Amino acid sequence: MQPRKLTLYIAASLDGYIAKPDGDIGWLSSVEAPPEDYGYAAFVKTVDTVIMGRKTYEKVLSFGIPWPHKGRKCYVLSKTKTGNDENVEFFNGDPGDLLAHIRQTPGLNIYCDGGADVVHELAQKDLIDQYVVSIIPVLLGEGIALFKPGRPEQNMRLTRCETFPTGLVQLHYERIKG
Repeated sequence: MQPRKLTLYIAASLDGYIAKPDGDIGWLSSVEAPPEDYGYAAFVKTVDTVIMGRKTYEKVLSFGIPWPHKGRKCYVLSKTKTGNDENVEFFNGDPGDLLAHIRQTPGLNIYCDGGADVVHELAQKDLIDQYVVSIIPVLLGEGIALFKPGRPEQNMRLTRCETFPTGLVQLHYERIKG
């Protein structure tokens, strides 16, 4: 059985923010250029499980669109919610334990859909195998940082770099373990 990899697939401003201080992500629309999806459709075909934080989950729900992860097992890491709803299962334990449980079952890879708190927790425990970061050509000046301070040093290997006419640059890194 092939090990199930956890991939962070996320967008950030050139200065490293995933949202404005109030959580606004409207600036992401500056690179919308349908039918270009920056590889997202191909990527989600490689995953059957999604992990995200509660604020990210609530942001996705606020879009007023059908649940984008229909057919995938979705976990929302939350300190306040438990149980499940029609889209997700809420989890308030150790993310390392959750990931170990997921990896013990057969399946496709795992998608970390953010946000910053979840990325921080997973990076602190060195649980993210691959990073796909789309850099949006905007400097926000302040906001919610993709990477918070206080995580251990981790070496990466660049596996792919793509540039697009919109100015978006997509970086694919693999975690070098050991």
